[in-house]
Amino acid sequence: MTSVIDTAGFPDGGSPVRRRSRAVSTATVPGPVASSGQTAGSGGPLSRSGLRGREAELEELQALISSVARTGSGRLALIRGEPGIGKTSLLAEAVSRATAAGFSVSLGKADELHHLVPLSSLAACLLHGDQPLLSGDALAGVAGSHDRRIWLVERLAEAIEARAGSVPVLIGLDDVQWADQLSRFALQHLPSRLRTSPVLWILTGRREPAGPAEEVVAAATGNLPTATVSLGPLSGAAIGQLAGDTLGAAVDQRVRGLLDGAGGNPFLAVEMLAGLRTADASQEVVPSGLVVGVRGRLRSLQPGTLRFLRMGAVLGGRFDFHDAAALCGRPTAALIPALEEAVRAGLLDDDGDHLVFRHDLLRQAVYADIPPSARKALHREAAHRLVAAGRQPIDAVPHILRGALPGDEEAVALLRRAVDDVLTVTPGLAADLMTRALELAPSAGPLKFAVGEQTILCLTRAGRTREALATGDRLLADRPSLETFGRLQAALGGTLWTMDLAGELRRRAETALATGGAAPEIRARLAALRALALSRGCDLIAAREAGESALDAATAIGDREAHVLALSGLGEIALNAGESAVALGRFAALSAIDPAFLPEEIVAHLHVDDFESSGRLLLRAADKAGAVRQAMLMWAQGQHDLGLGRLDDADADFVTMERLEDEVQVPVQQVNGRVIRSRIALLRGDREAAREHLLAAREGLAVKPNPGNTAAVRFLEAVHAEADGDVGLAVDRIRHVQQAGPFMRWRLLRDWVDSAIRVSLSGGERELAEDLAAQAEAHAERNPSVPTAAGIAAQARGLVRNDPAVLEHSVELLRSSPRPLARAAACADLGQALLSAGRRSEAVTALTHARGTFAESGAHAAAALVQRALEGAGAGSRRAATTQRPVQGWGALTPSEKKVARLIAQGRTNRSAADVLVVSPHTVNTHLASVFRKLSIGSRVQLANLVASLPDD
Repeated sequence: MTSVIDTAGFPDGGSPVRRRSRAVSTATVPGPVASSGQTAGSGGPLSRSGLRGREAELEELQALISSVARTGSGRLALIRGEPGIGKTSLLAEAVSRATAAGFSVSLGKADELHHLVPLSSLAACLLHGDQPLLSGDALAGVAGSHDRRIWLVERLAEAIEARAGSVPVLIGLDDVQWADQLSRFALQHLPSRLRTSPVLWILTGRREPAGPAEEVVAAATGNLPTATVSLGPLSGAAIGQLAGDTLGAAVDQRVRGLLDGAGGNPFLAVEMLAGLRTADASQEVVPSGLVVGVRGRLRSLQPGTLRFLRMGAVLGGRFDFHDAAALCGRPTAALIPALEEAVRAGLLDDDGDHLVFRHDLLRQAVYADIPPSARKALHREAAHRLVAAGRQPIDAVPHILRGALPGDEEAVALLRRAVDDVLTVTPGLAADLMTRALELAPSAGPLKFAVGEQTILCLTRAGRTREALATGDRLLADRPSLETFGRLQAALGGTLWTMDLAGELRRRAETALATGGAAPEIRARLAALRALALSRGCDLIAAREAGESALDAATAIGDREAHVLALSGLGEIALNAGESAVALGRFAALSAIDPAFLPEEIVAHLHVDDFESSGRLLLRAADKAGAVRQAMLMWAQGQHDLGLGRLDDADADFVTMERLEDEVQVPVQQVNGRVIRSRIALLRGDREAAREHLLAAREGLAVKPNPGNTAAVRFLEAVHAEADGDVGLAVDRIRHVQQAGPFMRWRLLRDWVDSAIRVSLSGGERELAEDLAAQAEAHAERNPSVPTAAGIAAQARGLVRNDPAVLEHSVELLRSSPRPLARAAACADLGQALLSAGRRSEAVTALTHARGTFAESGAHAAAALVQRALEGAGAGSRRAATTQRPVQGWGALTPSEKKVARLIAQGRTNRSAADVLVVSPHTVNTHLASVFRKLSIGSRVQLANLVASLPDD
């Protein structure tokens, strides 16, 4: 498959930035402009003294240019207004001034007819040109990405950040309302991601209350300074100055009256003035061959030229001469006179490779003159011509959408090919295209169902699960064949699993299997989906048998999808049964087939205390770039750091995970992430942050109320209730978790069962405590080679019995555990039991060790609790420092944040800093955002100055 962001994937098949940047400096630009080479139609400067009537707006943009250069931090500006109001001219002048100020400038233009081509808008100004920020070859690996969007934005950010390290950068995009989905996604994240670098973003767009431009500004607001420059109609005085600049003579009443018809729109005024300048000045009335408006001007053209322009208007604002000639049905040589007349009239620019309408209003006027039925036919012909010429399917899609008629199987086939190219880049676009393909597909016959199956998969991938389910049910209502029935139910399996409808998934899979008629690979998939659904039930023995059978079937027929589903189901079943080693084997086999599942293997290694292997896999996952689900990788990294007692790093990991899930709008672990962050905050002693995370977890639970999320939030409520002194509520929540489902015992309380037992005992619920302890012992029996499991089981038994000897044994067992917080908790329990037994000296030793381990991990609240026990034992003189970090200033930074700050202050990029620290650039970005917030600074220059002033340590 050819990557849609390769050079060949652009609408013109070439290198747009080099050509477009040349056009900006030499082509006619609508509206009043400052450059001496910019003319209206027949030559001559339109303005001798700057952009008439736009002095205030220019000063605002000049201030932004100066601010970025001076402060070294990012800014974003949106130039907004109606078509022809002068947005492009203002952007061109800002580019000119930034270039003179030493900026590295990248400039692009979005196009209405090419707005479906992924990255076509931003690619023009970032991936090509005389000094490209990133080459197309550098992005070749994007084709293998699981979700290319996050990886792509990171690569673009790295390239821009590297350039901005030596020179300020201006990135301009004209007509952002036509930007493609991937460019819009990037623009919503790049400005904030690069807020600490000297990057100025200038966009132009039309007034749209909830359009792409407003989305970009909204995403940046609060993260970096933004400005909206709204352009209204020019004043009468400014229009008069324009007329004087153009005509070189006093403007009489006749001309003033004519210009009133422009309504203050500089483009229309320029069009009128261009015609007046070529007229016979002795005539008292405007000659009939001249134009007052754009359409009138077109009537002065030769019929052949007008037809040629109409073909070009169908192809888009930028088109190929050969394509237009083909639509005209004429040899290219025969159309040279038409091309020359269009260029002479100032309607088209020829940049040497492609033809460009001088303004979109001109193209729209030409396009509007084509009868609607003829437009449809021409768009269908344009799609056929582009495909025949070897263009990418996505290049022909805009024409298909405008010209295809219901039942057009050729159009449906082309849409499906385009979807294959764009699915991992822009799943939302892929879902839209497949929905349209389904509308166009013949109402009866196998094609309708094949397209429907693909539509379900695309909608699910885009996160539009309700729409996917409704689409599948509509198709099922049409009474398809038994084989098709099975295929559709198999396609809906992923939808139902994503929607947490395990019971419905099981019902449908079993119905489809019982109905029969499905092909062997579909039966294998349905069997695997059934096993996956059974993993959420109570009978895990039956679930395991179903999973093994499904895996055998998948292996026998060699169906990859069935194999992945079966292994995934067996891994889930093993986790829910508390069989960590078995789960590891399943997920290791799964990630060997599909690297996207590497995070599951990493977490499985953690469950068996193999942090060395998990760390090695985290490094390997970083090398695989976009092939691994980035948000899930951060989840795995967070679990890794949490297990090793790196609370600050773990918190940053979960922050990053949530941000990445928000970016792709696929919230998978957000509730669990907030639960863990709340516990981390409580361990640190930050009660306010802990409560905020609890509220966020409850909100997430309301959106996704599955059993796992419910149990996690209830357990967190128990922890908070205990901290607030409400032991009764805490016990009630623990009991809820214990009764919620067998699998939650292993998944949630695997490492936190000691906390649940303490709550139960403090509430006088000994039976519940004993049940929890038995659960811990059963888990240890299932995992005999895992030191943490054995140690926590002994700790649970010792807590219930209040037996120092058993607790001492738990401490001995946990010495082999790589989890310092588990070791500290066991030592604290041992110390308390020894104090109760009157063995003060031994108690102080155990408590001192617990306090030190907690403090070293940043669990200052836990250390303070142990400290109070020490003071109660009369060991206050041996108190260790557990002072909390301040909120602001250098002292507020965590050790990881200080490392990041020093590396960035040395001039490193996020990527190079990440390489040094052996973490993800996403994590560096999270740390850096926290650094800037705590230090109250806004640029890397300020950070470098601050770090330089610090004493060496």
